This record gives sequence, C-alpha cells and structure tokens, in this order.
Amino acid sequence: MEVQETRVQTDRVLTIPNILSMARLVGVPVFLWLILWPEFGGPNTNAWALLVLALSGVSDYLDGKLARRWNQISSLGRILDPAADRLYILSTLVGLTWREILPFWLTAALLARELMLLIAVGFLGRHGYGPPQVNFLGKAATFNLMYAFPLLLLSGGSTWLHSLATIFGWAFAGWGTALYWWAGILYVVQVRRLIRADATAD
Repeated sequence: MEVQETRVQTDRVLTIPNILSMARLVGVPVFLWLILWPEFGGPNTNAWALLVLALSGVSDYLDGKLARRWNQISSLGRILDPAADRLYILSTLVGLTWREILPFWLTAALLARELMLLIAVGFLGRHGYGPPQVNFLGKAATFNLMYAFPLLLLSGGSTWLHSLATIFGWAFAGWGTALYWWAGILYVVQVRRLIRADATAD
C-alpha cells in the first residue's frame, strides 16, 4: 500500500529553514562586494566569494530538506527561498559581467527571463494569486547556474585545471540557461491557465 506523506504548513516566521534563507539573503551583498572588490583596487577575493557561494548552495539544500522533514514549510519560506536564489543569480550576473567573465548576451538572456516572470507574477497578483511555487525544473536550472558561475570565475588562467573549469563552466551555463527559460515558459503557461480559468468562472 502506498502511504502519502502529509505536509503541514506553518505560519511561524522564526523557523530554522527560514533563518537559513534569511542568512542566504544577507550573504548576497557580501558576495557581490567580494566579487567586485578587485575592480576597485582591492585584493583578489575570489576564494572568499566562492566560499560564500558554496555556503549559499549548502543552505539552499538544507532549508528545503529541513522544512519538509520538520513540517516547517511556511508561506514566508515559499517567498524567501526563490527570492534568495534569484538575488544570488542576479548578483553573480552583475559581478561576472562587470569583470567581463560573462558575455553581455548571456546576462541579457537571463535577465529577460526574470523580466518575463516578473510580468507573469504581476498578472497573477491582479487576479488574487501569489507567486507560483518553485518546481523541480526551476531548481535544476538554478543548480546548473550556481555550478556554472564559480567554475567560470575559476576559468581565468592557462593551466589544464583552468581549461577544465572553462569547459564545465560553459556546459553548466548552457544547460542552466536552457532550463531556466524552459521553467520560465512553464510558469507563464501555468499563469495563463489560471487566468483563463478565472475568466471562464466569471
């Protein structure tokens, strides 16, 4: 017999998963500062930036896993988790594009997807719906990009390790960008169906 697991949603704010998500948000400006500091005459802080990014990835995994295991899924958590993901991606795009590690066309493609999703969420809000829940495809896209960015940050050099970082970094970036757009299109389709259902009900 198959047993269905019940997820209980809580209204508590100070849960361990939410605190982890808040810590990730605090790390966003720290990460951006570490990435850009060399551009303003500071020392090379790539290693520290990579450490912050790695800790963000660990906390991203833990907050979702702990929320499900401890039945601490919350409305706030559903907002904080994707917000932290997007802010890390945006801050990394700004930093790596500024340092000319990422080409502008890739940054423009990812930002255009964010703009599309922002417009879709705005339409949802006008019809009384909250932001769509993050799906597996969106998470997979985020993980690909979060692997790609540190590898591309390490790609500047002439050794075989730098060459491997470049190859794998661009592979993850390509897959991540494709999945990111695919997830975004699925969100738009979901929004369109909800709005059409509302119009039919009226």
